Amino acid sequence: MTRVLVAMSGGVDSAVSAALLKRQGYEVTGVTLKLWGGAQDQGCCSVSDVDDARRVAQQLEIDHFVFNYGEAFERHVVGPYVEAHASGLTPNPCIECNRHIKFDALLDRARQLNFDRVATGHHAQIVGTENGPRLSRGADLDKDQSYVLYMLSERDLKMLEFPIGHMKKTEVRELANELGLRSASKPDSQDVCFITASEGRGRFLSERLNLHAAQVVDIGGNNIGTVDAVELVTVGQRKGLKLGGNVGRSYAVEVDIPSRRVVAGSAQDLLSETVELRDHFWTGPEYQGSVAVQTSAHGDPAAAHLNADGSVQWTQARRKVAPGQAVVFYLDDAVIGGAIAC
Repeated sequence: MTRVLVAMSGGVDSAVSAALLKRQGYEVTGVTLKLWGGAQDQGCCSVSDVDDARRVAQQLEIDHFVFNYGEAFERHVVGPYVEAHASGLTPNPCIECNRHIKFDALLDRARQLNFDRVATGHHAQIVGTENGPRLSRGADLDKDQSYVLYMLSERDLKMLEFPIGHMKKTEVRELANELGLRSASKPDSQDVCFITASEGRGRFLSERLNLHAAQVVDIGGNNIGTVDAVELVTVGQRKGLKLGGNVGRSYAVEVDIPSRRVVAGSAQDLLSETVELRDHFWTGPEYQGSVAVQTSAHGDPAAAHLNADGSVQWTQARRKVAPGQAVVFYLDDAVIGGAIAC
């Protein structure tokens, strides 16, 4: 019998994934990852989430374990998140958690424990192609999570299952209700787990690095305002720029940490025709040519061309991508790779 290790976050998607796999005759074991040990009032992996996952496992009559990856989470996710802000970057902590913990470390552990497959409740699909398996968008485009999974390799995909990837979220909840699962009506977790809603990103970072006030200048270099903490400013941001109300609608178009300066401009100044990229990752062979490009988890894909130097050329000028953000490449609905904006 095929042994499947199901990552159970305590939410409805992973609960239904485990239920579907058991219904299909697999030998299912649930596991919840303990990642963050600090203050928490949102996101996944809290103490209550562990309890919810354990109780669902009891309902399904499957074994359930908790793997503690706290040290790895601090090293690969929290530490780099803080360092990125200190360097003027806008990081994707959930992507790094997926990259290093939820898939890299978990898949390695599953192999060591002789599991045949690993399953999660992500809204994504794995499709077979002549070049091997490829990650593809989930059937529910409003919930699609392929963007945050772009780093999955062919080797990873060959061991993974996304049991609800072909379902709409409404169908997932309906099935959970039919099965009487305790997480059937549990709200989705969409926020960074180690940033509390009550204190926010600024408080979290202020306890881990020195924040500095900065001058805001216009495109011509004229002083027009200030910000309380340059490390918290993101390209494209409007709120938090203290401009005195006399310069119209302005956006952060450049953040210079060493100079403690933010350049503000109009929406037009925020447009760019290209995106310079680093740290490219390809599921298969490197690719040049026409693609659809997505620059945020819930952003709309846009037509672009991947250049020989690895940069993206937009078909039509678009808003600048904040340095540090992931830029993911699609052919139709299949992910072919991604990179980080410079």
